[in-house]
Amino acid sequence: MGNDRRNRRLVVGDTTWRWSVRHRHHDGADGSCAEVLSLRRDGTSAVLRLVFRAGNGRFVADGWWYSGCVTNGRDLLNLHEPGVVRRFVDMAAADGLFPPDAVRGLEVDAWPLYDRLVADGAQDADSPP
Repeated sequence: MGNDRRNRRLVVGDTTWRWSVRHRHHDGADGSCAEVLSLRRDGTSAVLRLVFRAGNGRFVADGWWYSGCVTNGRDLLNLHEPGVVRRFVDMAAADGLFPPDAVRGLEVDAWPLYDRLVADGAQDADSPP
């Protein structure tokens, strides 16, 4: 999948979410890139941007994988997958990360959420069915 800029729809219970994934290039000496997962409750303008910056054992697509892929070198997640986005929505909501409607947007480092998500996934894989 290419750099899909459209807002996609995800329904969780009674709440409809809009989300998109973008690749961002940073200016500066390191020339690092980032994948950005933008999440917004339908009907609001407040956007939570989960930013995955490359560096220190953290890798983003940048031509090596499909757009939207983020990895720690061991676990790879595709931010274009609705199931992955759902897990990030649930985790961000539980952590109270979504900005209030009066705030236009908020950017947060997404790697701590990623670490918890892949740890939960490994734990789920080790659990009996």
